[in-house]
Amino acid sequence: MEIRKLKLLEGARKAEGLVVVIDVFRAFSVECYLIEQGIKRIYPVPTVEEALQWEAGNQQVVLIGENHEKKCEGFDFGNSPTHIIGENFEGKIAVHRTSSGTQGIDLAKNADEILTGSFVNAKAIADYILMKNPAVVSLVAMGYEGLRETQEDDFCADYIENELNGIQTNFSEMVEIIRTGDGARLLNPKNAHHSPASDFDLCLKLNRFNFVLRVCVDEQGRNFIEPIHI
Repeated sequence: MEIRKLKLLEGARKAEGLVVVIDVFRAFSVECYLIEQGIKRIYPVPTVEEALQWEAGNQQVVLIGENHEKKCEGFDFGNSPTHIIGENFEGKIAVHRTSSGTQGIDLAKNADEILTGSFVNAKAIADYILMKNPAVVSLVAMGYEGLRETQEDDFCADYIENELNGIQTNFSEMVEIIRTGDGARLLNPKNAHHSPASDFDLCLKLNRFNFVLRVCVDEQGRNFIEPIHI
């Protein structure tokens, strides 16, 4: 198995084989919590405009996501796991737009298969990859808006790579580096309205979920997210 570690929008464009698009803060952590809260299906989309087109006349659609980390105008929820916990999404369809994660899914045109990546299901991702045993694995750390590297996404790629190679990771050390580094913005009281401090801990609950989220294509050619339990 060849493991390739790629980054940002350009990395997503170059990714091949089984591709893991990583967005820890907060897109692909949010999607795991949405599954826990009973969402029927998640459609990741690259633009706000595409998301807004979904809602017309459809009471089952919930618009979730952010632009520059803040809730998009006209959306039901921002990109915060804190804000969706406790909500009942049974039978609902989520349309999810973010500045990093959903962009990576849209750009990974050369992938044989796409998984979303975050710490909350990182071991399940590694176990799934080991089960599939692909020739090439591309771990794509999407960073901030797909343009700037971030510690949390780089560390998540490192963690998954270590799991694939049977190497133990000092996750606690990673968390403390993130806390005072790129994750500090989530803990800044000035950002509490759109990014509560509790998001930091929710996104770093290591291996809380025992499923992977795989990108599939529906009958109309649209990407959607499917959970696969490990």
